[in-house]
Amino acid sequence: MYDFANSSFTTLIVTVAYSVYFVQVVAGHFGGEGAAERLWFWGYAISMLCVAILSPTLGAMADVRARKRAFLIASTLICVTFTALLSFVEAGDVWAGLLLFAIANIAFDLGFLFCSAFLVEITTPAYMGRVSGYGWGLGYVGGLLSLAIAYPFIEGGFAEANLPLYRLSFAVTAAFFLLGSLPTFLFLRERAIPQPTRAGESLWRQGFARLAATARQLPRYRDLVAYLVAYLIYTDGINTVIVASAIFANKVLDFSPGDLIIYFLIVQVAAGLGAVGFGLLADRLGAKRTIGFTLVVWIAVACSAAVVQTHAQFYIIGLFAGAVLGANQSASRTLLGLFTPSGKQGEFFGFFSVTGKFAAILGPVVYAEVTVWAGSQRWAILTIATFFAIGLLALRLVNEQRGIAAAKIEAG
Repeated sequence: MYDFANSSFTTLIVTVAYSVYFVQVVAGHFGGEGAAERLWFWGYAISMLCVAILSPTLGAMADVRARKRAFLIASTLICVTFTALLSFVEAGDVWAGLLLFAIANIAFDLGFLFCSAFLVEITTPAYMGRVSGYGWGLGYVGGLLSLAIAYPFIEGGFAEANLPLYRLSFAVTAAFFLLGSLPTFLFLRERAIPQPTRAGESLWRQGFARLAATARQLPRYRDLVAYLVAYLIYTDGINTVIVASAIFANKVLDFSPGDLIIYFLIVQVAAGLGAVGFGLLADRLGAKRTIGFTLVVWIAVACSAAVVQTHAQFYIIGLFAGAVLGANQSASRTLLGLFTPSGKQGEFFGFFSVTGKFAAILGPVVYAEVTVWAGSQRWAILTIATFFAIGLLALRLVNEQRGIAAAKIEAG
């Protein structure tokens, strides 16, 4: 249900509605060609840097005190509040618009960390792939429903008379996220047990100490380290697709807000089916093989997008992109869960989050600078294919069975 709820933020704020609104309306007259896009991508990247700094320590702190649920609720409420405040951002409010989005995005990603850390507690290794897949699949149902609810608000586009209604969609997104999260707040239970700590030691210092201890032990988790490197690289491409796809469609292919809704409806349906279907497949073939297959498809998707000419062609690309998007995210979360020793869920998912967030820094920045340098987002799209190809090569260094065995030995 939390995946169901938080997909509204990714779909409408990061991808479909607010990103395009910021580039076209808020920063539309800021600088020259490509300047608005550069602002958006750099703002997103800096928010991810903040998440990368905060998430390992907060994850370790949540483990020490067994407070993942409390941290999850707090981060969600912060995200919901600042998402609602985006409704007041108007043309020219460039820095306020970036700051409010950055805070909401930081809180969103921290909430995703604490939610994912529960995966090891609520299922067994044999069923982890399908449980993760069900979560992602239901998440895309949430994305679909939030798109449907927001459609009447944004279908009128950026016409002056429709802008107040368009901005209201951001508050609607916040309300959807909050209401959808209530079952998680009410029924999810913390199963972890607080760990012994030294008297008088602050929670923050305990978190740093735990994090440092885990960092010293990382050489023992050879395959986890290799996987995090591969994940860092290929997630660069995925994060950039999520942040840039609507802007690309709007600026290069002249998609209207209504066209974007249709496109992302296609993506959401395909992603939901892909997450569930490949979640089941991951339990049979292994998470690593599933991830590798999705990366091959991602390379083809990125190369095709660089030369796309029509709306219909882009819809077809979106169908394939959606299927492997859900599949990759589900299998990636599963593989980390399999490599995670019991009692260190928050820490390990903190490292997972850090890896993903550093990936979210480099990819969008490269995309922004290539767009400005080349004067076209088509060349920037090809950089995404490069990230997928290198990530696929790095994934070959991961031995899934050895990584699972190392986690079991550590758990005792």
